Amino acid sequence: MKFRLIVLSALFFSIGFQQCKPKEEKKADNEEVAEVRGIWTKEQANDWYAKQGWLVGCDFVPSTAINQLEMWQAATFDTATINRELGWATSLGMNTVRVYLHDLLYQQDAEGFLQRMDTFLQIASRHHIKPLFVLFDSVWDPYPKLGTQREPKPGVHNSGWVQNPGKEALLDSTQYPRLETYVKGVVGKFASDDRVLGWDVWNEPENMNNEYYRKMEPPNKADIVLILLKEAFEWARSVNPQQPLTAGLWSGDWSAPEKLKPIETLMVEESDIISFHNYDSAASFEKNIVELQRYGRPILCTEYMARGNNSSFEGSLPIAKKYNVAAYNWGLVDGKSQTIYPWDSWKKAYEAEPEVWFHDIFRKDGTPYRKAETDLIKKLTGKL
Repeated sequence: MKFRLIVLSALFFSIGFQQCKPKEEKKADNEEVAEVRGIWTKEQANDWYAKQGWLVGCDFVPSTAINQLEMWQAATFDTATINRELGWATSLGMNTVRVYLHDLLYQQDAEGFLQRMDTFLQIASRHHIKPLFVLFDSVWDPYPKLGTQREPKPGVHNSGWVQNPGKEALLDSTQYPRLETYVKGVVGKFASDDRVLGWDVWNEPENMNNEYYRKMEPPNKADIVLILLKEAFEWARSVNPQQPLTAGLWSGDWSAPEKLKPIETLMVEESDIISFHNYDSAASFEKNIVELQRYGRPILCTEYMARGNNSSFEGSLPIAKKYNVAAYNWGLVDGKSQTIYPWDSWKKAYEAEPEVWFHDIFRKDGTPYRKAETDLIKKLTGKL
């Protein structure tokens, strides 16, 4: 009952906030001159996609950052590493990266954060890479904190990754106005920027996470996020971005519209382009693509490739090219995120580098973990 009341209060607050917003509130960049656009038609979405070419990239965090906060905070914003590692991505023929943001960074120092985003875009543009920015994320630690981030737990996959917004903000509807300010401020700033590929509104929104974090999650997290996700799409669309909005399906049965969960239906209906995650076999990867073709929109796989889970470059990437589906594998360089270790590292101790890397492509010195993989990527992207 307590959480039901929280959800209802969030809904009523959201409605009231939209109707009673103070007139003197400062608008995000471009908001005062931009008209609110609708969801793209299929024709608009496909026209946009036809101009992109085949999109190949990775989910990117520099090897010197344990999470989104460490990547972007002023004290640890490592442009030298970002430049070097995006250069390695370009050497493979990659032309895009998926990059996570965080609302606390905007709350802390909006101007500085936007300046660092612009610097990142300058670096990415020099490497002919267009980022897909992720606005919110429901995965891993629900208690994000600004400042110095904790050191990695030895041998543990993504031991310091944090959710956005955190649990406290998710359950407190009085914080929703600052989340709106964040979305409008960030998307509005770059709404007409050709260097930005698009906006991934919320990563795996209803994810309850592994056993370690699940006990910290609200039991009806999906119900709460459903309300806020709808709002987030509207906030982003209100500043009229020229880039597409999306939120990726990541679990469940997508074989027919009636089999989708309510939050999945919302994700599909609000997205300009369709995106999904697949960490399974090549057959599963192709099945998902065929299922999602019914929407008649461009398709992006924004997470794939987990070697220990039978998801590989050899299996999935040729299929992505066959169907002209964008493909972002998780991870580029082995670093503080430690995603070379598998998901079960939260329960099983790994005292040395695993023989089979779970994610990532390069070692810290730029040599490939498996040259056969980098050769394959280059061949498929036309770099070899």
